Amino acid sequence: MTNIRTRFAPSPTGYMHIGNLRTALYEYLVAKKDPNGVFMLRIEDTDQGRLVEGATDIIYDTLKQCGLKHDEGPDVGGDYGPYVQSERMKSGIYKKYAEKLVELGGAHYCFCNEEQIEQQRQIATARGESFIYDDPCKHLSKEEVMQRIANGEPYVIRQNIPQTGTTTFHDEVYGDITVENSTLDESILLKSDGFPTYNFANIIDDHTMNITHVVRGNEYLSSTPKYNLIYEAFGWNIPTYIHCPPVMKDEHHKLSKRNGDASFQDLVAKGYLPEAIINYIALLGWSPETDQEIYSLEELVQAFNVKRIGTSGAIFDIDKLTWMNGIYLRNMEIHDYLKLVDQHIKNAVKGNYDHLAIAKILQQRANTLNDIDEMLDFFDNYHEFNIDLYTNKKMKTNPEIALNSLKAAYETLSNLDDWSEENLHDTLMNLVSKLQIKNGQLLYPIRVALTNKQFTPGGAIEISHILQKDETLRRIKASIENLEK
Repeated sequence: MTNIRTRFAPSPTGYMHIGNLRTALYEYLVAKKDPNGVFMLRIEDTDQGRLVEGATDIIYDTLKQCGLKHDEGPDVGGDYGPYVQSERMKSGIYKKYAEKLVELGGAHYCFCNEEQIEQQRQIATARGESFIYDDPCKHLSKEEVMQRIANGEPYVIRQNIPQTGTTTFHDEVYGDITVENSTLDESILLKSDGFPTYNFANIIDDHTMNITHVVRGNEYLSSTPKYNLIYEAFGWNIPTYIHCPPVMKDEHHKLSKRNGDASFQDLVAKGYLPEAIINYIALLGWSPETDQEIYSLEELVQAFNVKRIGTSGAIFDIDKLTWMNGIYLRNMEIHDYLKLVDQHIKNAVKGNYDHLAIAKILQQRANTLNDIDEMLDFFDNYHEFNIDLYTNKKMKTNPEIALNSLKAAYETLSNLDDWSEENLHDTLMNLVSKLQIKNGQLLYPIRVALTNKQFTPGGAIEISHILQKDETLRRIKASIENLEK
């Protein structure tokens, strides 16, 4: 049996779109289901007008951050290089195969005016009519073709499509699909500047690199019959096709880089972990056999089955990703978590506070790294007093109850020498019993007094412990004075 070989073949045109990253992930998972499978990276840069400087490095960095290590590629080498299409062009490979396809009857030289053909196509489209170009160049003799080429006439090489019969292909997701050949247009394979079109270069590279499985978006389903006619004309084996449903922004719109929707880099900049992003996008269009939702990359390799990829679009839900990201953060060992968030703590907190203690309260509440700055702003910037915060139905507090609780807390804590978190807990719980009130009627006013915020990453005891005695008492005293006014 042939080992599985997949390829991720992005164009270096900017940041990594979520749909592209999901394709890379699925290709990685398909390859790694085979113990000897190969996941290859190929850079497709034949569309020179759309190239963005530095975009190839973004591709490398993204795959590295996500743990999608490629076995072959421009930066790691391999037996099937070069792995950049513009470098492959230098050998004349695409021109050679295009001319060979002409000899085999699968293509022909075309000397027609492409602008006029495109105008005809646009007119037909505007009328809602299908446009199939009947190229008169197909009927030129070999001698006429050679003479025109010798005369320096510009030409393209265009695919031959049978005008009768059907073409059927099998897809692992969508099953068997049959199309009428008469509905397929004869696409250009080699342009007049000698560059191959995207679709033709894809076929030649996939064959010469021994690619066995092709994973791509379902927008390529309509082009696949034309690909197969080229494979058949050459007498080559057709790869296994896995077409994936689109990632949707909502029920009617695809997630699109052109529309400014979030890329992988945008999500990382917003404080999402690469591991969480990969986990989440794996579930966009693929459903595991169990209810499990949190997967490591290794677990995804074991669980992944292309037969469970759906055919309808999957909506990208940022709230679900945020929830999943929070799970990843909370599952980290605390010292690893501190290492991850320490720079965020330093950005938000300039005072001399225990960063490990701060990390412990953050870990249970922050769902993204970018939540941290706003959560911790009360340490250095004590918020303006707001009496409305002291009224809380759930905690059964109001300004009068809060004032009494804070006075009692100030007196008790002033006499406290052991400021450990455990002793703070015991002391305040004893005070609750002494005052014969609910826990929240004491702890909630203290937390508000210390932060002047409704929502905080920690409770009264944890925050008092981090602020230490002098700052805790100073803030409680200030709140008492404001409440008395």
